[in-house]
This record gives sequence, C-alpha cells and structure tokens, in this order.
Amino acid sequence: MSHKPFHLPEKQAAFSTDTSPDAPPEGERWSSWDGSTHGPTPRPPWVITALGAVDADLGVLKTGKEADVHVLRRWVPGEPGVVTMAAKRYRSGEHRLFHRDAGYLEGRRVRKSREMRAMTRRTDFGKQVIAGQWAAAEFAALGALWELDLPVPYPVQLDESEMLMEFVGTTDGDAPVAAPRLVSLRPSPEQLADLYDQLRRAMLTLAHHGWTHGDLSPYNVLVHEERLVLIDWPQVVDVIGNPQGFEFLERDVTTMVTWFRRKGLEVDAGELVADLVAEATTRF
Repeated sequence: MSHKPFHLPEKQAAFSTDTSPDAPPEGERWSSWDGSTHGPTPRPPWVITALGAVDADLGVLKTGKEADVHVLRRWVPGEPGVVTMAAKRYRSGEHRLFHRDAGYLEGRRVRKSREMRAMTRRTDFGKQVIAGQWAAAEFAALGALWELDLPVPYPVQLDESEMLMEFVGTTDGDAPVAAPRLVSLRPSPEQLADLYDQLRRAMLTLAHHGWTHGDLSPYNVLVHEERLVLIDWPQVVDVIGNPQGFEFLERDVTTMVTWFRRKGLEVDAGELVADLVAEATTRF
C-alpha cells in the first residue's frame, strides 16, 4: 500500500457544487450510515453516526482483484471533527476474478439451493452471489476479529458493495498518509523480533477460534506506530470446516516465516504450524 499523502481534489472541494435540492451543503454525498449494516459495539469514539453527516472521496488508495480501496472523509457540516476512513468497494460479478474462489468458498453455504447451484456453475447470477458473499464475509470477519481484540481495522459499516473501515495511518491535516506495508520495511533486529511476536500471537488467537487468514502475506500486513495491522479478510478460512483449511494455514505460515527469515530472524515454519494446529484442535 502506498503511503504517499492524499489531497482533496478540486472537484471535491469542501462545498458541494450539486445544486439539486437533495444535495448536501458540503461534501459529495450524504452519509450512508442510515440503512447500512453497522460494526460491533461499543464503537470507537471517532465513528460518526449522525444522519446529517456528509462524505467526500479523496481518491484511490489501492486497487485489487476483488475490490478498490478509496480514502473517504466524513464530517457534520458546522460541527468540529472530521473522520478519515478507508472505503473498500467490491467489484461487480462481471468485473471480478473468480479463479481462486472455489477453495475459499468450501465450508461456506447459502440457504437457497438455487444460489448454491448458480455459485457452483459460476453463472452471472452465481458470480453476483459470490461477490456479495465476499463483502459480507469480510465485514463479518472484521467485526468478529475486532471483538477478539485482534489487530484489524474497525469495520464501520457495510452498504451493499461498499465497506467503510478504519483508515490505518496518519490523518492529521488535509493529507492522510497510509501506514506502510510490512514488505516495504527494513526493521532493526529488535523491531523484527517484536513484529514476529505480534504476528505469532495474532495467528495463535485466530487458530484458537478455528480461523486462518487464507491469503496472508507481507503485502497485506500494515505497520502503524510499531503495531502490526492485518488487512484483507474476505477469504478468511474456517480451518476445521474447510477441507483445505490446514493447507491454507500452512501456506499463511510459510509465506510470513519466509519473509522474516529473509530479514534475518531465525524462526521455524514447521514449529509455528504445529503450534497453530494444536491450538485449532483444542476445541474438539
């Protein structure tokens, strides 16, 4: 993830140029809080829930195969306080890549047999169902992980294909700066050991509850103020319920341990896998 600053574009100035009677007095749109699915409570104090709030899009932060992430600001006109969030907008069924979906969707089910058949056959309707599942799965996963005090962004709301969540980085002034990805860091030996310890504790907590990330890599781990933050959770895997669950877990471990070893930390992937498998099976 780039950590260059974002500036409010000309067309997205503080006051709306839309002259329609329903347009907000500032920003680009009224807040979409009303009618959306909300994150877990108690909410962080920075979350703005006022129906009179407005939103402005500051631009694209990251593009991906399943979704694009934008930087979004929300505030209440005439009141102090502005919140910066990440807006993850999932691609529609015809614009997404589905070559990896099958393995991740093992162990997930929908109640309607028509939807299950469509998903299996990858019809246009089935792809739309899968797209909705990705969005709902990530939002639900973030909420559950947040409640377990795991290092993930707080999920603010889900409105159809757009999820708003905590922006991880520096938000002072008009130029938010996103936290750097782990892959871009050159940590000292002491910092490297601390980051690995944070990762191990997070993965053990996940495994205890039967989960693994499913696509974990140094590219979707952020480091903000010496703290790891794990992102990109639409493919979160049920280690026990998914027939390939332990394979996903082992791949997550191998990918991350390989990076730490290349940076000079002597850690063993097999040892961590064994610890995680033991933790995942303690419930059964």
